[in-house]
Amino acid sequence: MDSKTPVVHIHALIISVFCLFFSSSCRHLLEDPRIHLPFRARRSLLLSAPATTFDVNDFGARGDGSHDDVQAFQKAWEEACSATGAVLVVPEKNYLLGPITFSGPCRDNITFQINGIIKASGDRSAFDGDRRHWIMFDGVQNLVVQGGGTFDGNGLIWWQNSCKINKALPCKDAPTALTFYNCENLITRNLKIQNAQQIHVSFDKCSDVQAADLQVIAPGSSPNTDGIHVTGTQNIQISSSIIGTGDDCISIVDGSQNVQAMDITCGPGHGISIGSLGSGNSEAHVSGVTVNRANFSGTTNGVRIKTWQGGSGSASNIKFQNIEMHDVSNPIIIDQNYCDQDEPCEQQRSAVEVRNVMYQNIKGTSASDVAIEFNCSQSVPCKGIVLQNIDMQKTGGGSATASCNNIDPEYIGTVSPHCS
Repeated sequence: MDSKTPVVHIHALIISVFCLFFSSSCRHLLEDPRIHLPFRARRSLLLSAPATTFDVNDFGARGDGSHDDVQAFQKAWEEACSATGAVLVVPEKNYLLGPITFSGPCRDNITFQINGIIKASGDRSAFDGDRRHWIMFDGVQNLVVQGGGTFDGNGLIWWQNSCKINKALPCKDAPTALTFYNCENLITRNLKIQNAQQIHVSFDKCSDVQAADLQVIAPGSSPNTDGIHVTGTQNIQISSSIIGTGDDCISIVDGSQNVQAMDITCGPGHGISIGSLGSGNSEAHVSGVTVNRANFSGTTNGVRIKTWQGGSGSASNIKFQNIEMHDVSNPIIIDQNYCDQDEPCEQQRSAVEVRNVMYQNIKGTSASDVAIEFNCSQSVPCKGIVLQNIDMQKTGGGSATASCNNIDPEYIGTVSPHCS
């Protein structure tokens, strides 16, 4: 046996005992290059080393619901971000926050543990510097946001001043409640996000994301309050979440690839949408989207793909499967002539291509006569559209219909209704 082997084991044993009694210094010792440990032993001890905890109250946060605790949260984040194995803790109190950005990169893995309630300031002038964001995590890798707490956007004052509610008012930006921008290896779980000023949660230019056990809630009348917005993001899984807002439960837009949404409950809201894509004659690409095991109740749409005329690019390789719908106004829809503006949209020859879309095992009731609407482009018609085992009836009984333009879908199994 190598004479050095017993020494290495003794060092590892001594260090593990040291970590047991002196947790705050453990990680610094393990990261000291002068400590000679085999890679596996060092990694094992690092993984088991106690986390360094940063409580926002220790940095001056009051948590009384009336004083803005932004400075305390910012100080706590800066300390946690520069530490190893840090956990930033938000205790079970009510914290008032104006706009804040938690910036990376951080030194190591970091966890944001929210046990209490974080509520946005009701003073709209606090957002004069940035009307697009309330809480943003920017450029943070290996981040976990969890804890069972609540992000409350305090959105009523913003909704009342929306041009969608009061047509006499000018249309202005409103903040997204929770934005993850340019984050990698991100986990968000066991959170409640409610009453956002506009979008509730946005994953923007992120990669390798897991979002699970989220509750995203706002009144069905609240304007533009998308539940989860995915843009420019790759490899994201959204699962076991309840979403009910005044806009799309989940919206997936340009630059998003490999998006999975599983075990989603949606309603009220506008359903799960891919798009809109191609506005302003822009190029847009979305691919590799799967929606599996979803339940829609009372929504204005079910599963929808919407693109503007004049755009380019594609929405491709999409699956909607194992879905139940109850009293949904537009259960299945592709609209390549989407036009969300007051003036009529001009007819244009170019369009975002929609191809290779599978609808499988979808059943339920439609609040309108038309359960399936394929309004495809005359110049760039939908291709590779497959429907398998579809059973949609009218709410209250009777047969629903399908409206189909510029499409020749393939049918597998029993499909009702289907294009004539």
